[in-house]
Amino acid sequence: MSTAQHVPDILSPEFAADPYAAYRAMRETAPLIWHEATRSYVVSRYEDVERVFKDRNSEFTTDNYDWQIEPVHGKTILQLSGRDHAVRRALVAPAFRGSDLREKFLPVIERNSRELVDTFRHTGSADLVTDYATRFPVNVIADMLGLDKADHTRFHRWYTAVIAFLGNLSGDPAVASAGERTRVEFAEYMLPIIRARRENPGDDLLSTLCAAEVDGVRMSDEDIKAFCSLLLAAGGETTDKAIAGIFTNLLLHPDQLAAVRADRSLIPQAFAETLRYTPPVHMIMRQSATEVTLSSGTIPPGSTVTCLIGAANRDENRYRDPDRFDIFREDLTTTTAFSAAADHLAFALGRHFCVGALLAKSEVETGVNHLLDAMPDMRIADGFDPVEEGVFTRGPQSLPVRFTPVTA
Repeated sequence: MSTAQHVPDILSPEFAADPYAAYRAMRETAPLIWHEATRSYVVSRYEDVERVFKDRNSEFTTDNYDWQIEPVHGKTILQLSGRDHAVRRALVAPAFRGSDLREKFLPVIERNSRELVDTFRHTGSADLVTDYATRFPVNVIADMLGLDKADHTRFHRWYTAVIAFLGNLSGDPAVASAGERTRVEFAEYMLPIIRARRENPGDDLLSTLCAAEVDGVRMSDEDIKAFCSLLLAAGGETTDKAIAGIFTNLLLHPDQLAAVRADRSLIPQAFAETLRYTPPVHMIMRQSATEVTLSSGTIPPGSTVTCLIGAANRDENRYRDPDRFDIFREDLTTTTAFSAAADHLAFALGRHFCVGALLAKSEVETGVNHLLDAMPDMRIADGFDPVEEGVFTRGPQSLPVRFTPVTA
């Protein structure tokens, strides 16, 4: 146990500027930290974070989400356990895998990607973050749900406020107020649409959620609203940063970019390595149900535990040369990287493994293919140095590129 006075505080500007150096110091000298400002125990080693996520002995809960996400989303599937969680997950999961994903939603992904790429493919320049990454996943989710994409600006504002609330580790009251206001605004927007969709269902995801039934259980209007809010925020922010991250990493490693451009079957490897090397979400919290002894120390019962994904994914005891981006590394299994058997931690693990992982994979594969086709000689704009920003979620805020326009 340590208060880690010799490593940067996770709320400090020094940490925000370069968390990876701080992560290294934590793993080596302070792998279990009591962090007074967040009233949580911070764990940074792969072994410990993996154990918390897998939770084979029911030592950890998601009770922390009662105060962490319920104020902005309402009660979501993330807060449930046991049969309640299993049934709710069974209600929503089919839409994000198998034939539903391939047949119903892959065309939606393809269409939204092409629409965005067509706005700049003939110009010779684009910002891959503002022109594409921040717009693409939100447009896809809105389209999947059968919502009006003309409301994109409103959706983006809502999910930005929600993510800011979740990452408000310092307790800024203005950020908290904006997040809580978003819950009210989103409910006023969504609940009438949900009621109308129950009366007149279509072929969209929202209609599917309204009709879904498992073991006699159906989702209430509030359940569906909360899930849509979670989907918009989690699916928008994480996929946004994943797309920005994969291109930043490849553009900074031209030999690997050339390999992916020549062999598109390498895209899943590049995505998996991006999730390990620069994960969109750097920390996830859990609550200890009992006293737990990890490799790094003991956590009392009823404690909040902050799991540093960004640190665990660069643990030298798990990955060889972990601070090197390498899509060809042999200690990261691509075939399981988008399932609950993943050996990176970016989607968490166990029963709360990200239900949208395969949707994210489909979006990233489609987006990378379309962008490489449209910009075969893509390069970072002269003089620009991509910089990651953020603590809770992290990624570049801008990625200007230049390319030779492809004429039809």
